[in-house]
Amino acid sequence: MNTEKRLQILSIFSKNNAHPKTELIFSSHFELLLAVILSAQSTDRIVNKITKKLFKIANTPKDILSLGIDSLKNCIKKIGLYNIKALNIFKTALLLEKKYNGVIPNSREKLESFPGVGRKTANILLNILFKKNTIAVDRHVFRVSNRTNFARGKNVNQVEKKLNKVVPTIFKRNVHNWFVLHGRYICTARHFKCNDCIIRHFCEFEAKVF
Repeated sequence: MNTEKRLQILSIFSKNNAHPKTELIFSSHFELLLAVILSAQSTDRIVNKITKKLFKIANTPKDILSLGIDSLKNCIKKIGLYNIKALNIFKTALLLEKKYNGVIPNSREKLESFPGVGRKTANILLNILFKKNTIAVDRHVFRVSNRTNFARGKNVNQVEKKLNKVVPTIFKRNVHNWFVLHGRYICTARHFKCNDCIIRHFCEFEAKVF
């Protein structure tokens, strides 16, 4: 895909949704951290359902530690991989309290030191909480980037590297959420909706369905 097409696509997304936001519901830095950890291999809808109840009981590192690992598991048991996620959340809360006085650090290296926080999660937190121009590549971003030919790559790291190269700075803050929403509701894994696609005239997917 050439530069002109990419700019057309990004401009259309910007015009259609100038300030895209994550669909995860949170009211503090720590709540977003927990929600993103819980979102691994789960949908935002399920995560929001779980956190709506969890955050009423515990929404700070101290609260999580007071709750205890067993009670935490019980609170999130309806989500996939709840055992390991509960352990990661508990260890993260402990590290935050002991080393960072309960404050989420504004540093990729420090964020990635938390259990359950990888590069994608760190990119999301840096982007949303600290307004950094990071581009997190999840399954939706990976699919949209490759399918449209916007930024092809065999793995998420290759796609992230390509996106950072071809996306102008002015669009970097928002491209993750644009692609996530597009992949979630239009350019879905199986039943993609090309008729409803606002970038269909610039997309280079060879198997478009109309």
